[in-house]
Amino acid sequence: MADHPHGNIAPLRLHVPEPKYRPGDSVDFSDIAVPPVDAISRPDENSPPSPLSALAYGLVRVLDFDHSAKGSWNPGLDADKLRLMLRNMMMLRAFDDRMFRAQRQGKTSFYMKSTGEEATSVAATMALAADDMCFPSYRQQGILIARGYALLKMMNQIYSNRADHLKGRQLPVMYSAPECSFYSVSGNLTTQYPQAVGWAMASAAKGDSRISAVWCGEGSTAEGDFHSALTFAAVYNAPVIMQVVNNQWAISSFSGFAGAERTTFAARAVGYGIAGLRVDGNDPLAVYAAMRWAADRARTNNGPTLIEYFTYRAEGHSTSDDPLAYRAAEEFAKWPMGDPVNRLKAHLIAAGEWDEERHSAQAEELADLIKATQKEAEKNGTLGHGLHHPFESMFDDVFEHQPWHLKEQCEQMLDEQRSKFGADWMPK
Repeated sequence: MADHPHGNIAPLRLHVPEPKYRPGDSVDFSDIAVPPVDAISRPDENSPPSPLSALAYGLVRVLDFDHSAKGSWNPGLDADKLRLMLRNMMMLRAFDDRMFRAQRQGKTSFYMKSTGEEATSVAATMALAADDMCFPSYRQQGILIARGYALLKMMNQIYSNRADHLKGRQLPVMYSAPECSFYSVSGNLTTQYPQAVGWAMASAAKGDSRISAVWCGEGSTAEGDFHSALTFAAVYNAPVIMQVVNNQWAISSFSGFAGAERTTFAARAVGYGIAGLRVDGNDPLAVYAAMRWAADRARTNNGPTLIEYFTYRAEGHSTSDDPLAYRAAEEFAKWPMGDPVNRLKAHLIAAGEWDEERHSAQAEELADLIKATQKEAEKNGTLGHGLHHPFESMFDDVFEHQPWHLKEQCEQMLDEQRSKFGADWMPK
């Protein structure tokens, strides 16, 4: 046998990423470096991308461990704005808890909570203009809450009942609210990225002032659509803010499978020549500040920004997932960035602008509001209990003017129903 051409070199080995902790393990996050506030100072929005690369590897922070807001990234929000931010996040958490319970009671088929990630949708949205276009993933219901969308409409959609304006055609939690500049949620991962970039390019092409913002999870950055969108955003200097919610876990695989072991997700911006920020996603003030910086940058023709929110998914991926099967139970409790709701609450109390009594009263008020809204929504029907859209409505709204072949198919279906239930049968 001939000698191996590479001599005594060891054979190649395939690296398979493994999470640090599995169910039953003790958790220790001491290896996560939490830099001091203002370790990376806030640059001018007009800065070119190349000097900003360090921002993609650090961690933008505002709230320090003593609950005070510090550093150049501090957005300087007044107490009223901060209390509204806290209220929106608390409302989102109360809404999630109630709808999760409804799913467990069999009233809807599916739900996804955003516990621990509230700041990445609520605080980010509050930093945008009300008419900036949002392209969410499936865990950004906080956008709608921050923009004052009716909770009743959200619940009707979750129940797919007769009052669901989407007529039961979308999976629960996949909202569509164009009146709130909220693009339809898609279950296909990262399809919203090229759409957001294209929308931003169109806004710039017609000389508008509106920008777009788009969200995805860290696992979705492995999709081709993510990279196609970044290419177009960079080439055409699109006024878009691209956000990656790095909550450490996809449905059952940890972030290493999307490349987290190699570098940060914000570092993808460096290769495309655009600005990138890595942000403490559990610091509502840091999220707001980063989003406002990126929005000002986009609105002044300084191009796109990629933001990574370093956060943690406290609950399962969805009601179809049991995280105890693949990760240690105490991970969220030991997450070094804490809980976004508790951090903002502590900051307001430390500033003398809030107290435990008002916090408890607000929590009770919001729980009552959500409960009353749920009762109203359930009058329109729940899963398996009738009061849904008639099934012949599936032919409606597919085209602006219904073509002949759909009319024909609808009539064939109605004829079959009449033959089954009698000639006098009429659709409800």
